[in-house]
Amino acid sequence: MKAAYPIVVSKGTTHLVVFIPDFNINTQGTDYANAMEMARDAIGLMGIDLEDDHEPLPQPSELSDVTKEYPGQVVTLVDVNFTEYRRKNELRTVRRNVSIPSWLNEKADQAGLNVSAVLQVALKKELHLTE
Repeated sequence: MKAAYPIVVSKGTTHLVVFIPDFNINTQGTDYANAMEMARDAIGLMGIDLEDDHEPLPQPSELSDVTKEYPGQVVTLVDVNFTEYRRKNELRTVRRNVSIPSWLNEKADQAGLNVSAVLQVALKKELHLTE
C-alpha cells in the first residue's frame, strides 16, 4: 500500500524537527532531504508495526487540514510504500527445511555453494523481485 502523509518541519538549533501528525510521532534530519527521508522511515516503521499488530493504518490527513503553529514551519507530504518498506527492512530470517537429492547436495558442497543463498536468488527470480 502506498500513501502520502503530511509532515510539519521546524528548524531546531542544530537539526530540522519533523512532526508526523497522523502517527503523532517526531523525528529529525540534518537538512530537508534527510528530514523527509527520516520521516519516511519513521512512518514506514510505525506502519509495519501497526500491520504486525493487526491494527489499521491511519488515513492520511489532507494537507490543507494541517496547520503551521509557528512561523517558518514547512508543511509538506511524504510518500511511503509500506509493502516496499517492509520488503527492504524485514531482515529477520526464517528457517525452512528443503529436500534435495543427495547427489545434488554433494555437488553443491564440492562447488562450495551456499544452498540457502542460491535458493534465495532462485526464489527472487521466480517471483520477479528485484533488490
